[in-house]
Amino acid sequence: MRLYLLALNPTDSVTDGFLPAAARLGLDVTVLTDQPDAHRRAYAQLPYRPEVAECEVHDFREVVGLLSRLTRGDGTPFAVFSNSDHLQTQTALAAEYFGLPAKDWKAALRAKNKGQLRRHLAAAGLDAVRCAELAPDQDPAVLAEADLPFPAVLKPREGVASEDVTLVADAAELVRRAEEIQARRPGAALVVEEFLAGELCTLETLGDGRRRHVLGGFRTRLSPPPDFIEEVLEFVPAHPPAVVAQVLAQLDALGVGLGACHTEFVVQPDGRARIVEVNYRAIGDQCDLMLAEILGIPLFEHILAVHLGRELPADLGERCAATTMRARNEAVCADRAGTLTAAPGPYDEPAGERADGERADGVRADGVRLAYRPLRAVGERHEHYRTNRDYLGVIWAVGPEQAAVDAAVARFTAANRWEITP
Repeated sequence: MRLYLLALNPTDSVTDGFLPAAARLGLDVTVLTDQPDAHRRAYAQLPYRPEVAECEVHDFREVVGLLSRLTRGDGTPFAVFSNSDHLQTQTALAAEYFGLPAKDWKAALRAKNKGQLRRHLAAAGLDAVRCAELAPDQDPAVLAEADLPFPAVLKPREGVASEDVTLVADAAELVRRAEEIQARRPGAALVVEEFLAGELCTLETLGDGRRRHVLGGFRTRLSPPPDFIEEVLEFVPAHPPAVVAQVLAQLDALGVGLGACHTEFVVQPDGRARIVEVNYRAIGDQCDLMLAEILGIPLFEHILAVHLGRELPADLGERCAATTMRARNEAVCADRAGTLTAAPGPYDEPAGERADGERADGVRADGVRLAYRPLRAVGERHEHYRTNRDYLGVIWAVGPEQAAVDAAVARFTAANRWEITP
């Protein structure tokens, strides 16, 4: 069987997660992408190097046309999948066209379009978040007339990775920030909504179209306002049942079922769970690789399997909730614009071993497995974005105790240096 995987830029989730999983499942892989050269470079050294085909993947009609040409109706079974935030609707439509296991394209659209998500949940009577939208050609001054509480959150309607997400204190700042975002992102629709106060958490789920399993979640520490950079995530095997029930009810209303879903929500002091956003794909930034290790399951194989029409183990959720492992995922962020002139390279420390060498000198984590992955190459120059694009690298650690995991990450951070030269 051949897997057609839709992608934009190369990601660790695909390179280190889904491609090896596809190889273990015996799948041949063709990557459909509008950035073929970048993918060929990313996979050049892989033992399971996939085919790469150029395609305008943002347009589901082009995807359907190319798949029709590639498969030629010869009866060879295939599957269509994507882990990209931006390509879930297109992938769902293409899979449905060929009669393959597919997410509900309407659910994918509701998750991606933050304005539609708010309208749908309000219409379902589950949560009404006061919000307003700004079309690409609209004057931001109209937002000053919207009936919104402040502070409020302004963000691109289909945005990701905290890019251009900002907290605004009043109508004047709202209009000013909207004008700035429009200048940077012409053609992007914006949404502004009431600020949802509370502890930020995530819920990770996986469904096979028959049953949806909860895999656990994370507690997230954000940067100080007005930005919303995800700095640290700590694993939570099971959120309180009442909180999980509220989130799952909202996912049901949205139509989220088949496949992986990463949902961000806040828990307010009265126990009310309110969705911040729904990402209808697996969690990223190394958290998916970490999650597979925490849970001790073939996570990426399970995700691909449901797109092959296979059932998940009936007790998957119970097994995940019973894990005794704890974890921490911490990003190293640039605090200024400039050229990265010093930084550690990729690093893996097996549990209970001491690593030698200057880069990880002094790191010791009995029972803790630690990994570091750089996200920016030494010698690259970047502006200071005040978003997740400021990540220089990600450190994650998994072990039997949270204190030991936290200490391992802290020791690695202290033993290494990241330098930015203006």
